[in-house]
Amino acid sequence: MFHPKLPLIASASEDGTVRLWQSSTYRAETTLNYGMESAWSLAATKETNMLAIGFDEGCVCIELGSDDPVASMDTTGKVVWASNNDIQTATVRGLASGSGNDDDALPDGERLPIIPRDLGSCELYPQMLKHNCNGRFVAVCGDGEFIIYTAQALRNKAFGQALDFVWSGSGTGDYAIRESTSTIKVFKNFKEAQAIRPATSSAEGLFGGQMVGVKGGDSAVLFYDWESGDFVRKIDVCPKEVYWSDAGNMVLLACEDTAYVLSHNAQVTASAIAMGQISPEDGVDGSFDLLYEISDTVTTGKWVGDCFIYINKTGRLNYSVGGNIQNLVHLDTSAAGTTKHRILGYLAKEDRVYLVDKSLNISSHKVMLAVLQYQTAVMRGDFDAANELLPSIPESEYTTVARFLESQGFKEEAMAVTTDSDHKFDLALELGHIDVAHNLLDEIPEEERDSTDTLAKWKKLSDLALKDTNLALCESASKSSNDFSGLLLLYSATGNAAGMEELAKAAEEGGKTNVAFVAYMLTGNVEACADLLIATKRLPEAAFFARTYLPGRVDEIVQLWKEDLSKVSESAANSLAMPSQNPDLFPDQAFAVQVEQMFMAQRDAVKASGVPASDYPTAKDDLDLNLIELIKARGGGGAPPPAPPAPSAAPEPMAAVEEAPAVEAPAPAPSPPEPAAPAPASPAVEESMGDDDAMYEDASAFVDSVADEPPSPAAPVESPAPAPAAAEEPKADEDDFGGDFGEEDW
Repeated sequence: MFHPKLPLIASASEDGTVRLWQSSTYRAETTLNYGMESAWSLAATKETNMLAIGFDEGCVCIELGSDDPVASMDTTGKVVWASNNDIQTATVRGLASGSGNDDDALPDGERLPIIPRDLGSCELYPQMLKHNCNGRFVAVCGDGEFIIYTAQALRNKAFGQALDFVWSGSGTGDYAIRESTSTIKVFKNFKEAQAIRPATSSAEGLFGGQMVGVKGGDSAVLFYDWESGDFVRKIDVCPKEVYWSDAGNMVLLACEDTAYVLSHNAQVTASAIAMGQISPEDGVDGSFDLLYEISDTVTTGKWVGDCFIYINKTGRLNYSVGGNIQNLVHLDTSAAGTTKHRILGYLAKEDRVYLVDKSLNISSHKVMLAVLQYQTAVMRGDFDAANELLPSIPESEYTTVARFLESQGFKEEAMAVTTDSDHKFDLALELGHIDVAHNLLDEIPEEERDSTDTLAKWKKLSDLALKDTNLALCESASKSSNDFSGLLLLYSATGNAAGMEELAKAAEEGGKTNVAFVAYMLTGNVEACADLLIATKRLPEAAFFARTYLPGRVDEIVQLWKEDLSKVSESAANSLAMPSQNPDLFPDQAFAVQVEQMFMAQRDAVKASGVPASDYPTAKDDLDLNLIELIKARGGGGAPPPAPPAPSAAPEPMAAVEEAPAVEAPAPAPSPPEPAAPAPASPAVEESMGDDDAMYEDASAFVDSVADEPPSPAAPVESPAPAPAAAEEPKADEDDFGGDFGEEDW
C-alpha cells in the first residue's frame, strides 16, 4: 500500500511482519513485528501520519515519524514549506492587514488566503527546513543528509552528510553540522573552518544561534564560540530547543516542563576569548546569568526584542516579558489536548505573529510591537522611555497596558492609562479613591443601573465608604445597591430613627422581611411587626409576639391561627386558647392591655423628639420595672377579689377591671373614708410625655395617675372587706409572658 501522505510503501505478510520502503528510491526503511500472528490488512489517512495494521490477534495503530509542519519564514514574510518532497513558497505580507483599514483586516486566527508557488522537488525527504539569518538561503535536512538551496529559485548551494544542521545567528553562510556523536564541524561562508570535539561523553543534539550549542549526554548543554570554537560555558540543564534573541543578549533554554531565560554578556565573552582567559572546565565566568524561569512547557517560540512569544503544549499563545506571562489567545488543539500550531515568525511592520498548523494552514494574531516595547521598558525600569512610547500605542491597547502595569504593582499608573471602566473602578477601590469610584458609578447608563454587576459595584463602594467613615456616601451607596442589611447596621449604629423607618418600609417592599421586622422592632412599631408576621403566614410567631407586645390583639391573631391550622388539623385548632374564651389561662390580661396602652401613649409622645442617649445612665434602671405588678400594687395590692352573691345584678370583678384599668378599693360600709381627690391624669401624662429628660422618672407618676382614677359610675364595684393593711406586694410571675414584656419594654 502507498501511504497517501508520506513517501512510503507498506506491506503486510503472513509471517507477521510489516515492511516499509521509500516510494521514490525503493530503499527498505524498517521492518515491524508485533508478534500477533499473520498481518492481513493496512489502512492510512491523508490527514495524519497514522498507519493501522490488522493481525490475526488484533489491530495495531502506529504513527510514522512526526506530523509537525516542515516550514520556515524569513524576516520579510516569505514562507517556504515542504509537502512530502515538493517545496513550495508564498508570501503572507499584507494578507492579514488588508488595505490597512481595520475593517478590511482578517480576524485573528483566520486562515490566510495564500497563493502557493512551486519551487521544485527535493532529492531527500525533508524533516527540517530552516532559513538562514537574512533569508537568502534555506536548508533542508532528512535521512542523515542536508542540502542548502537558494530561497528564491531552489538552486543547490551545498550539501553533505549530517545528523543535525544549524545556522549561525549572524553569518550569512555560516552553519554547523553534527557529523557524529563526538564531532561538530563549523563552516564559514560554506567552507569548513574547524572541528569541535565537545567535552561531553556524547553529543546528542545541536543548537544554532549566536553560539554553537551542543546537547550533551550528561543532561547538559555546552556553548562554543562560532569564530574560535572555544568553549564558553556549560549549563546543567537538558533543553529540547534553544532560542536566541536577535540581539544575542538573551537566550531561552526550553526544557521538558520548564524554561530558563539567561542573559549573555557578549563583551565579557569576547574579552575572555581574546585574552585567553578560558577555563577548560568552567569556560568564561560571567558569560551567562539566569534572569528568570518560565514554569511552562514551550513547544515553539520567537523572540521579539526582549519579549518571548511562545506556544505551550496545551495550545495557548503567550508572551513573556521579564518573567511576567500574558496570554494572547487559546488555540485549537488536537483530540488529545495538545497543540497543533507552530510559530513561523513575527512581522514588526504589521504587528502580527504568524502560525502554521499541521495541515499547513497559516494564520496570524495581532501583537502590537509598541506594547511589547513599552512593557519591556517598564520591566527595565526605564519609565522615561515607556512614557515616550505610550502615545504610539493605540487606545484600544491601553487596557492591555494597564493590566500589565497592575501586575507589576504600578496601580496608580494603570488607573491613569486604562480605558475600561470596570478595570478603572476596581483600581480606584484598591487605591482608596472613593470619589473616582463614585463618579464612575454615576456615569453608568440608566438602563444598566439595576443590573447585578452595577449593584455589586455599589455594594463594594459602600463597604469602602464605611471603612473610610464616609457615612453619607455609605448610606447613598447602600441605597443604590439595595443593601438593606448594611443600612440596618448603619442606622442602628448612628441612631437614625427616620432612616430606620424608611428602611423598614423599603425592606418590606423589597421582600427582605427579616430586615423589615428588625427595623420595625427597633423603632417600636410593634403593630407593623405583627402585621408583617401575619402577611408572611407566620401565624404562630405572630400569636406569641402579640402575647408579649400586643395583648389587645391576641384574640384576633389566634383566631387567624385557628382558621389556618384547621385546614390541617381541626382538633389541633380547637386546642388553641384565647383570652376571650379562656380567661383563666391568661392571668393579668387586663393589666397587660393597660400596660400596652401606656406604652403606645408614651411611644407617640416621644416619637418626634426621640430619647437622648444621655438619659441612659438614669433610664437604664427603669428597665427592671414590673409595670403589671406596679399597676396592681398602686391599684389596691392586687386584683380585686370576686364579689359575694347578691340579689342585684353586679358586674364581675374582672369586667370591672377591664372597664377601669385600676380601681381604688372602697372602705368598709360603717365608716367610709373620704375619697382622695383624683389626680388630674391627662395633664400629668402630657407633662411627663413631653419632657424627654423626665420620661423614665415619671413612670411611677404615670402609673399613680392611672391607678388613682375613680371607678366608672356605670360600673360600681362592691367589696365586703377592705384590703389588708399589711398585705405584701404580689411577686411577679416568672412565667407570665405578658408581664415580662411589659417590664422589659418599658
